[in-house]
Amino acid sequence: MAETPSKECALTARWVFPVAGPPVERGVVTVLGEQVVAVEPHGTRAADLDLGNAAILPGLVNAHTHLDLSGMRGRCPPSPDFTGWLRQVIAHRGATPSGQAQADVRAGIAECLRFGTTLLGDVAFEGGSWDALAEAPLRAVVFRELLGLTREGARDALRAALEWTPSRPESATCRPGLSPHAPYSFRAEVLDVVCAIGRRITIHLAESLAELELLERQSGSFVSFLTERGVWDPSGLASSPTQVIELTRLARSVLYAHGNYLGPDAPVPAHGTVVYCPRTHAAFGHAPHPFRDFLARGVRVALGTDGLASNPDLDILAEARFIHAGHPDVAGDTLLRMATLSGAEALGWADTTGSLAPGKSADLVVLPLPDTDAADPHRLVFESDRAVSAVMFRGRWRQRDTASGGPLEVTPRES
Repeated sequence: MAETPSKECALTARWVFPVAGPPVERGVVTVLGEQVVAVEPHGTRAADLDLGNAAILPGLVNAHTHLDLSGMRGRCPPSPDFTGWLRQVIAHRGATPSGQAQADVRAGIAECLRFGTTLLGDVAFEGGSWDALAEAPLRAVVFRELLGLTREGARDALRAALEWTPSRPESATCRPGLSPHAPYSFRAEVLDVVCAIGRRITIHLAESLAELELLERQSGSFVSFLTERGVWDPSGLASSPTQVIELTRLARSVLYAHGNYLGPDAPVPAHGTVVYCPRTHAAFGHAPHPFRDFLARGVRVALGTDGLASNPDLDILAEARFIHAGHPDVAGDTLLRMATLSGAEALGWADTTGSLAPGKSADLVVLPLPDTDAADPHRLVFESDRAVSAVMFRGRWRQRDTASGGPLEVTPRES
């Protein structure tokens, strides 16, 4: 085992946002090897590197995306015809060679890292992003997508899950999970089996009005969509999103992706998370999202980008800024938590990352700030269009803006 480096490096900037505590003006973050060893007030110790008019934030967390759809940017704009949009996504997957799909995954990883994401949850067709993410300089949970509304389809999906999950052992940066795709595409009566197989579950839920019509009345555009694909089986449907929530309570952790039409009183369990994808939600023209109702109830809400089949990019900070622009009443510390620690909790990495604290991984981003003042420093983050300029993962700079002065260089002090 390699020895932990015996040198430390202290970073300072105009604002440090630990997330687990209030912002610290001119705070100092000290890194030793792969870990944060201290987050201290200004003047506590001399800094090795002064990042100037910038914010030091924890690495951002994208709790829901589809990296294998990174080749679809701009090709099928979202529309009210949700099943029509799904047909285009399915056609793209069917027409994309495996080599190109892997290239798309890697392009998506690079984009996430460039925008400051150091942890993500990826819903992967056949688990196809595992190899790329296992090698990537960020953390991930790879949720193998399971499809099977019919009894036969569900049986095949469960068999695949039983084979795939044990063959993907957890590493320091990558963990397996399962994604029974959605109530319209996976059999409700075996959701408890999936929860028993997989420790981490994500499911698309209450994503569209068409989904609600299918579950509640077994009618609408999904009937023809599923009939065309030869998988229409009404006996496989749950009766409501609430029933899906009840059927997934046995999972150790469960992420409900989108939740656009969940009732504000939906019984989300304590180990559950609603993952809100703001710009995708808006692009489809959905009714206002109930995320503020969930926050008021103490339900965990994390942010995701969805994939590039529905979103212009994979920028979690842009998602948070979008919320701030439309809902300035949401407190800045709450919004930053949704983009960091809440996602880390949802994905099972909160002990390791998601905030800046002693003992946690040195995963952080540097964000240049505008030359203005604000009573709440969070506004400097969310009311700016400045892009992340540097990303540190496990104590090493992984992404840096070399257009404005070259790489960040510092000679660490001896500890």
